[in-house]
Amino acid sequence: MQPHPNVQAVQRALDEAGARDGSGGASQVRLLPEAVHTAAAAAEALGVGVGAIANSLVFDADDAPLLVLTSGAHRVDTAGLAASLGVTHLRRATPEFVKRHTGQVIGGVAPVGHPHPLRTLVDTALDGHDEVWAAGGVPQAVFPTTYAELLRITSGTPAEVA
Repeated sequence: MQPHPNVQAVQRALDEAGARDGSGGASQVRLLPEAVHTAAAAAEALGVGVGAIANSLVFDADDAPLLVLTSGAHRVDTAGLAASLGVTHLRRATPEFVKRHTGQVIGGVAPVGHPHPLRTLVDTALDGHDEVWAAGGVPQAVFPTTYAELLRITSGTPAEVA
């Protein structure tokens, strides 16, 4: 059975970037037996701490998409983040906004594999883990990588987001 087109797009982006996992091997998208819509569910399925899950959250920042890769161990401080970014309105994006800008659905948004690059912030809390896990384009797909690799493959900016 052929993987979902979103999973293929994410794996292609990982391959093109030469993305690595925590052991230095190539990052490979893995399909879990069931969808994992939350960081807690992903952590349980993978047998890792929730802080090692890199949630991909899309925000509407003054009508422009902003991807925030945050540790599953905490929530984004939207007021503080808006102030630090100098945006007037920062709110969680609607499912339609997310799909339009990423080609993916909430619960499966990957850091890569979007139609166009997104402005991306990467939570500095993820740096405390040797390996982190991110969504792979659909709710049951994940891939291992590192904080440094997330910064590199997304051209992201390190940020304190909680």
